[in-house]
Amino acid sequence: MLPDLERGKRFYGGLLGWTFSESAPVFGGYTQALRNGKRAAGLMPRQGDRAPTAWGLYFATRDIARTAALIRVAGGRILTEPMEVGALGAMLIAVDPSGAVFGAWQAGAHRGFETGREPGAYLWMGLHTRDAAAADAFYGTVFGFEGVPDSPMARPGFLPWRLPGQAREIGCRVTMDATYPEEAPTHVLVCFLVDAMDTAVRTATGLGGSVVIRPQPTPGGPFAVFCDNQGAGFGVIGLR
Repeated sequence: MLPDLERGKRFYGGLLGWTFSESAPVFGGYTQALRNGKRAAGLMPRQGDRAPTAWGLYFATRDIARTAALIRVAGGRILTEPMEVGALGAMLIAVDPSGAVFGAWQAGAHRGFETGREPGAYLWMGLHTRDAAAADAFYGTVFGFEGVPDSPMARPGFLPWRLPGQAREIGCRVTMDATYPEEAPTHVLVCFLVDAMDTAVRTATGLGGSVVIRPQPTPGGPFAVFCDNQGAGFGVIGLR
């Protein structure tokens, strides 16, 4: 959610090559972001001054009511109760036991991302938490995420996750250690793929954004954390 939707369009259009659908007033001004005509993300005006300027991620579910029940059983809280979004699907917003906010989406006509592994597409998520064991248990109970300790990307404090029966890793749990500021909240970091990291740094800063964590090598490619021109943080992973 962003305070100024048009500024957001200029930033992400310039950085990730997105174009945008017409805003939908009936859905709070929600606007689809497209990459080569395929759904890549969505932007939405911030709803009130208290709402955060931040990216959010919705995990897929086949049964939104069951997911809500599992969230409560596992120790989470529902912030927005399950609700229909026209013919598009059904959603909820919740917070896990450590305070990280996330959504769940039961698809109707809107089935989520259409992009694959290509520049400008969503690629990865990282749950940053101070209670690793509780996070692993919560997301395992609610969504079935499994840790992959033998992954080439695994290291102390960094555990990749995958879904049962699948080899592909979908994200990770990151333990927030003493290097994080005390005031840093637990959060879900949404990461997008870019072609060249050095170009992405120049483009983001030229559009009014900032680099929060400078590019660093990882087994999955160079990684950095940016803030956009309105303060929303997100990750970028480069093909090179």
